[in-house]
Amino acid sequence: MLDRLAMILLIIGGLNWGSVGVFQFDIVAWICGGQTGIISRIIYTLVALSAIWCISLLFRDRETTPTLSA
Repeated sequence: MLDRLAMILLIIGGLNWGSVGVFQFDIVAWICGGQTGIISRIIYTLVALSAIWCISLLFRDRETTPTLSA
């Protein structure tokens, strides 16, 4: 569950940075009242923590799903 939440936050962060790069428009700052607003800073921090968490995904063994035999 935590992995999935971290990935969702990374997708949001990636789309936000894409809009900054292409359109020079920060969606998070626009929604939350500017880059220095407390809510924006919390969202930026959560995205950064999600990125740090997802680094661990690179080094984990893949889980295999057991197959049911008939």
